[in-house]
Amino acid sequence: MSTNTVVETQYAKIEGHNIAYQDVGEGVPVFLLHGIPTNKFLWRNIIPSLSQTHRVIAPDLLNYGESDMPTDVDVSINAQCRIILKLMDALGIASAHVVAHDIGGGVAQLMAVNAPEKVSKLVLIDSVCFDSWPIPEFEPMLEPGFEESTSVEKFSGILEDFIPNGVYGDKVPVKEMIDLYITPWSNEKGKSAFFRNMRRLNKEYTQAIAGALHNLPHETLILWGDKDEFQKPKYAPMLADTISDSSIKWIEGAAHWVTDEQPEAVSESLVAFL
Repeated sequence: MSTNTVVETQYAKIEGHNIAYQDVGEGVPVFLLHGIPTNKFLWRNIIPSLSQTHRVIAPDLLNYGESDMPTDVDVSINAQCRIILKLMDALGIASAHVVAHDIGGGVAQLMAVNAPEKVSKLVLIDSVCFDSWPIPEFEPMLEPGFEESTSVEKFSGILEDFIPNGVYGDKVPVKEMIDLYITPWSNEKGKSAFFRNMRRLNKEYTQAIAGALHNLPHETLILWGDKDEFQKPKYAPMLADTISDSSIKWIEGAAHWVTDEQPEAVSESLVAFL
């Protein structure tokens, strides 16, 4: 699916906020959860193959992409978990496979622990876990006064410089990634939303459920870029050791943005597992 392929964005009202999502295909439902600073377009190259056999729902988390960006609500992964579960209810979906990347993986872990009956199979892709986040690259942006003293243009430039650090090799569509992932943040409203998201990046949520991961009944695939500098590869076997019914699949020669770097390998892994 190129960016020229038009997939309609739909909206559901959850807790008074519009949650944007794409809904493609038929069959057993699969939810695709993105992280930060991306959005549902993270999955644009994965949806075509997955939707051949499944109903694929790719939402924008609250305060991301085309979803509402309210100024005064909780946008932690705890809140995002609650919203995604309510989105499932709104769409009449009793249970679904959950495939998640980055902080979306934290949301997925919370879903699996808090509502295990809602999750069929679980896929964690270069996922936050335990104490793996927030990453050091984001810490300067959390310094007092940084947001106020940084213009939209300068902030967009920081994100544009950040995206290429999550790829390995030179065959990745970095310009396309920047256009898709940075555009929602490239105005005053988006910039403010991004910093609200940043302030809720809290490893306490994943640390609090670390023990509960031992008891997950879900068959789990841990999919990881072996060159990831943001979510270090050492966390993949830590997750595998903790989640009893799990296996690791390495995406070789890929860093953090594996769905952009090696969409075919990711798609093949997902189709085979699901």
